Amino acid sequence: MGYITTPPKNYYAASQNHGNYQFTSLKDIINQFMVAYVGEGKTISKVKRVDVAFHAYRAIQELSFDTFKSFKAQEITVPATLQMTLPQDYVNYTKISWVDSSGIKHLLYPTSKTSNPSRYQVDSDGEFLFTDNNGRLISSGELVRNGNFHGGSGGWVLNEANYGDGVVIPNVQESETVDTATLGDPLKGYFYGFNGNAIGAYDVPKRWGIRQEGIPIISNEEYKITYTLSGYTSGSWAIYIIDENGDRTTTTERTANGTYTETITAGSTAAAYPPNVVFFRNDSDDNGNVVIDNISIVRVGDENPNKTWGNYKSTTPSENQDDYQDDTYWPAHGERYGLDPQYAQANGSFYIDQASGKIHFSSNISGKTLILDYISDSLGEEGDMQVHKFAEEAMYKSIIYAILSTRANVQEYIVRRFKKERFAAIRTAKLRLSNIKLEELTQILRGKSKQIKH
Repeated sequence: MGYITTPPKNYYAASQNHGNYQFTSLKDIINQFMVAYVGEGKTISKVKRVDVAFHAYRAIQELSFDTFKSFKAQEITVPATLQMTLPQDYVNYTKISWVDSSGIKHLLYPTSKTSNPSRYQVDSDGEFLFTDNNGRLISSGELVRNGNFHGGSGGWVLNEANYGDGVVIPNVQESETVDTATLGDPLKGYFYGFNGNAIGAYDVPKRWGIRQEGIPIISNEEYKITYTLSGYTSGSWAIYIIDENGDRTTTTERTANGTYTETITAGSTAAAYPPNVVFFRNDSDDNGNVVIDNISIVRVGDENPNKTWGNYKSTTPSENQDDYQDDTYWPAHGERYGLDPQYAQANGSFYIDQASGKIHFSSNISGKTLILDYISDSLGEEGDMQVHKFAEEAMYKSIIYAILSTRANVQEYIVRRFKKERFAAIRTAKLRLSNIKLEELTQILRGKSKQIKH
């Protein structure tokens, strides 16, 4: 039961919840249910509040899927990657469309003829590579991306020139520093990480480095290494990759800020290092100071995650932007015989990769403004846990039926009665929320050459 307690002046001038009176919070529904339906001589004589809350959550979830209006939407500009991350509270989409220069939505249609399968790393003989726990290494081609190693067995370690056990560097937050002396090693260096995406190295001693182990480096295979140096003041920095045999390969030493790309062959120099390691080392006689970021180590030949997604996003569909007369296609008399209707459109297509939680788009959507209209279960955020007053009765009937149907010693005719009442209440809520207006309906029917009198 809602009561207006906010003066009109405050509502129109300062309120951030305009139109919120049409909703009832889930908390109020639970409270009102306990008052109206629970107690001696009432429908339910006794029930725990936590049970009512559980069934209320389930009821609002189910009603959100096919009864409540779905008014959640997210707008993005499609990046060059042709991918969009699904919203945090996403359950399913209602429609996906892009907006043209006139502000008109163009509906995108899903394609079921492609996908984004996983690609496993293989050796030169086509045999699968395995991690230490005997799991196949799922790879996008990159062993390292932004400083995060795929298949690595531990965090960053600061090691001595002779590759001692070293000191583990914690996963600290941005701008936070760690004095290695507090970690049990009397060093004067300070090290920090930008949420794992960059390595800041300050006062790194001569011939010291920062390593991570358990990286599958294959002997005699080529690796393309890219990284960015910033904030450089001293030192001579190089990347070492140690292959499965303990042999090393070193990149060119860098002594200035910049982005560097280099292709090297693993195991070019015989050595006796522990195998499968990548580390950055200061090869200068002076202490080194630098920030290493945007690190990428890609096995040559595995640059693309898979050929399926690469081929799909590289295809350029035909355009139909801002052409409402469709003059481009009218002259094609008889040439579209046998065309599959689901592909007879030029707005673009998409598919959803549920494993990665991303939407993949065709290439003609790149750079366009896209709108994702989607359904949530109304439990994502506190502000979402509210019910339209047109569906309030449906919530009560759903809770009653759920409680009675899960209890022992309740007569079956009582359960059936409330099942019917729940069905009728949900049907009524759907009709109310459909928001059909007589004038709008007759205007639409006039376009169908129907004579309407009202």
